Parts: sequence; C-alpha cells; structure tokens
Amino acid sequence: MTFVIRIDHVAIIVDDIDHALNFWRDALGLEVTHVEDVPDQESVVAFLPTGESEVELVKPTTDDSGISRYLHKRGPGIHHICFQVDDIEAALVKLRDHNVRLINPEPVIGTGGKKIAFVHPESTHGVLIELYELTPLEPEIRLARARELADRVRAQGQVVAANVLSFLRGLRDTGLGEFFDDDVRGDYET
Repeated sequence: MTFVIRIDHVAIIVDDIDHALNFWRDALGLEVTHVEDVPDQESVVAFLPTGESEVELVKPTTDDSGISRYLHKRGPGIHHICFQVDDIEAALVKLRDHNVRLINPEPVIGTGGKKIAFVHPESTHGVLIELYELTPLEPEIRLARARELADRVRAQGQVVAANVLSFLRGLRDTGLGEFFDDDVRGDYET
C-alpha cells in the first residue's frame, strides 16, 4: 500500500528568478501563478504549475540561509522533489521501519500551513525528498499571503504614482511642463 498521492512539486534553486523565467516561462510556456516571499526559509519562490504538479523556482534572500549555502556549494539546479501524502505520520513510521534516515523525524508546519518532513538524501540515492500532507489551514494561509502581497503591490504602486506626479509637477515648475498636456498630467493626479 502506497502513501504517496502525487508529485506535488520539483524545487529548483536559482540565483536569479527573472533570468530563470526566460526558460521556464518564456521558452517552455509555463505560467507563473504567483511569487511568494517565504521568510522562514529565507527565500522567494515562483510557482509554475504543470498538470497536477508544480515547478518551484527558489531564490535565497540571505547569504547565510541553508538554501544560499546549497546554491553556493552546488550551483543552480534541482533541490528537492516533494510528494504529497495522505497521512504524513504514517508515512514517517513506514520509512523509519525501513531504516530510512529522516531529517525531520516528526512533521513540522511548513509554507502555507501544510505538514512537512524531509528525508535525507543519504537514504534516497542522493535526492532530497520532501513529504507533505495538506491541512485545512493551507488554503487560508495561502489566501492571507496573497492578500499581503496584493497590499504590498498596491502600496508600491501608490508610491510610484506619487513619484511620477512629483516628477511631472517638477517639470511643470521648471517650465518644461508645456510638453505635457493637461490630459497626461490628469492621469497622475490623485
């Protein structure tokens, strides 16, 4: 009896998400559904669904995180494969019964509220494996993170609009404003 439901995602460590998207999004045509800041992992993740799975592009946000150390030691590439399981506790018991070395002997709460545990590459022929069980909190946490991101983008957009308005007013005050008609200035007035 298997406890694996599906491959949830393949995580790929990159040093530049925008550059990586030239291949994954532009050349392959995968859509980026969202980009998420993951402070507890000191990373930013771009999510690109493909069928029932995802490719996750992971970029470290600090120089001393585990992901950053991995990137500096091994370079960009596949970091881990994540399997969704129906019961993570039972999966860990089965793996322990088979003398599999676990990084997380008990599940921890990971990104989005899901229960996760990592299996050491020593037991998997060199591949870091993540197991995850969906919890009822995950959709709520993802929605809250999406709202936080939308709020930050909206606030940054307002800052940009205010700066453009200030710039245009500065041009007007220096006499260069004659090159901008009232309709253009009106677009930036709040």
